[in-house]
Amino acid sequence: MSDINTLLEKAVANESLLESSQNNILSLLAGTVSPVAEQSVRELIDAGEWQELNDRFYKTLAFGTGGLRGRTVGRVVTQAELGNGGPNGRPEYPCVGTASMNFYNVSRAIRGMVNYLKRYLEEKGESRKPVFVLGHDTRHFSRDFAEFCAKVCRELGCDVHLFDGPRATPQISYAIRALNADAGVVLTASHNPSHDNGFKAYFNEGAQIVGIDAEGVIAEVNAITSEVYEPVAEQGDLHVLDAKDDRIYMDDAKSLLLRPDLLAGGGTKVVFTNLHGTGGHCIVPLLNELGFEVLTVPEQDIQDGRFPTVKSPNPENAEALAMGITLAEKEGAEIVIGTDPDNDRMGVAVRNDEGKMQILTGNQIGSLMAWYRTKTFFEQGVINDSNRNRAVLIKTLVTTELQRAIAEKYGVGIVDTLTGFKYIAEKLEKYEQAIPADKKGDYRSLSPVETRALRLEYSRFFIFGGEESYGYLGTDTIRDKDGNGAAVMFAELAAFAKNEGMSLAALMDQLYQEFGYHLEMGKALVMEGADGAAQIKALANSYSEAPPSEVDGVAVTRVRDFSKDDFEDAEGDTLPKEGMIMIDLADGRSYAVRPSGTEPKIKYYLFGKDAAGAADLAVSKAKVSAGLESLWQALELDAKSRMG
Repeated sequence: MSDINTLLEKAVANESLLESSQNNILSLLAGTVSPVAEQSVRELIDAGEWQELNDRFYKTLAFGTGGLRGRTVGRVVTQAELGNGGPNGRPEYPCVGTASMNFYNVSRAIRGMVNYLKRYLEEKGESRKPVFVLGHDTRHFSRDFAEFCAKVCRELGCDVHLFDGPRATPQISYAIRALNADAGVVLTASHNPSHDNGFKAYFNEGAQIVGIDAEGVIAEVNAITSEVYEPVAEQGDLHVLDAKDDRIYMDDAKSLLLRPDLLAGGGTKVVFTNLHGTGGHCIVPLLNELGFEVLTVPEQDIQDGRFPTVKSPNPENAEALAMGITLAEKEGAEIVIGTDPDNDRMGVAVRNDEGKMQILTGNQIGSLMAWYRTKTFFEQGVINDSNRNRAVLIKTLVTTELQRAIAEKYGVGIVDTLTGFKYIAEKLEKYEQAIPADKKGDYRSLSPVETRALRLEYSRFFIFGGEESYGYLGTDTIRDKDGNGAAVMFAELAAFAKNEGMSLAALMDQLYQEFGYHLEMGKALVMEGADGAAQIKALANSYSEAPPSEVDGVAVTRVRDFSKDDFEDAEGDTLPKEGMIMIDLADGRSYAVRPSGTEPKIKYYLFGKDAAGAADLAVSKAKVSAGLESLWQALELDAKSRMG
């Protein structure tokens, strides 16, 4: 160890290594039980891989409201980590580093959650074991981390419900509520590259941890610097969740279908791909049971953390749906549905009037479903003039304003939240708690129809919620975005369009004619590693410190800085501070800038629109598109200037 410290000191002196990296290397080596940590560090030092050491150790992976996320396979894999290898070509051991996803950081995270929950229950006067639900996706080390968390929880006196294999993230949210558990964890990095993994944390409502509970858990986790702990005398029990639990969850998802009559003559032909993840576990049997004809992409059915057939397992990217589109062209399917590895995001392609497959954006997908569900609830009399003020659509601030136009047309509420589905989930919990206790009884045991009636009478009925990044939800039995439910809702929408004798692309244009053409453009600047993190922070801060007065030759009319200023949503609730700035221009264009919370990038959201009832929609589309392209060119130049 002493020679390692000497070498690190020399590297810091000649500025090859950050001082924070040196401190974190020594801290990890003093507190880890990893059999390969010291050898891996030595290998990287001997090879002069100082940038790799900085990227792995420049910080300690901090537990935030979403949990943890980071590399579990390094850019440089040491021989010690490679070991005898693991399944699907992965190393035997995860990436060594305080800024990496490994057993050191997973141990800190799960033990911090246990510590907080024990104190939380004690303060409530409940002398019982905390109860956890644990799940995982198909990524490298996901199962290993989940089993490790189960072991730690049990040894620290908690009961554990662990799924018997990979499952969708929303199913863990559902199980927390169904089992009345105290907390839950999914080992996933969602749609990130294959080298990443993460630890996504939930509290007892089935939603990600927010508010004072988040502060408490974060403090507990970040105070832990060692993997060493003492098991308690009275350890917890392990319960395995399996096909029986899938059946309960799937039956709940089927309740999202609003018009079974649309399937009476046979369902729409659907191509589905889970992109090597968890989506096929429930989506395929669900759609089959509902009467849809489902084809899958055989090469992508395989659960494989390498995601070998795609550059990125992200259904936001056109390339990820390419094999599904090829199959749809061959088989004459109307739609292609793809979900990310943990099945909380869904992307689609639809057949247009020219017979070609056309990819829809997350804003378009969400707007179609929001419109269809709102319209159908009115047609069925579920929502009417007497209760429409208690019905609501929820979206994030960076999601299309087309959904606001839809809500206003139907006279239902529209609420904007900060980016992140945890804020939509927070609204759902607020609506549940607003129902008088003597009326709702055991709310979680009631059917969706029963809870809907209660919300329409005493609180607010959540019609639909979504975010532009391909996350959607149509129920309050789950408190996170849900690829399973989204597949059911979108397949029904496709059946509706087919019944009307029109394509979904034409239906989208019909909405544009009625509510105005809205176009959104998502862009990002990627900056990886320790240097990248510093660049992202500096660039984000520059917008707050020196907001523009003119962009692309157009005057700025409004600046909303969510990191400094106070804002309330449509219901009068104060929005938490967040590192995001939104800027409106005099010609109607606008944009938002925020660092990603899960990836090494700074994100830009561009918005343009034209009035409803345009005489020539094609002209309107071209005009708005050209305006956003010009805006992005101006923003790129401005960003380069800000970064020097």
